[in-house]
Amino acid sequence: MSEDVSDAPAGFAKEQLKSFIERVERLEEEKKAISDDIKDVFAEAKANGFDVKALRTILKIRKEDADKRREHDAIVELYLQALGILV
Repeated sequence: MSEDVSDAPAGFAKEQLKSFIERVERLEEEKKAISDDIKDVFAEAKANGFDVKALRTILKIRKEDADKRREHDAIVELYLQALGILV
């Protein structure tokens, strides 16, 4: 006969759980592939004479809010002046 009605929610939850797991696994695979692609781009940039550390810094800066970045830069400059590092 057919599945007991009381088992239906458990079966649904099991399928839903399996779906979540499989989706995350696919996304993890995509993330790995994208990460590998990013590494390849940095390797190419380095091979062409670019400083990868500087590129990473620029990427970080571009992600930041402009106002927060200016505020942070002003604080860093103030601290450097206090330490006598900036003239």
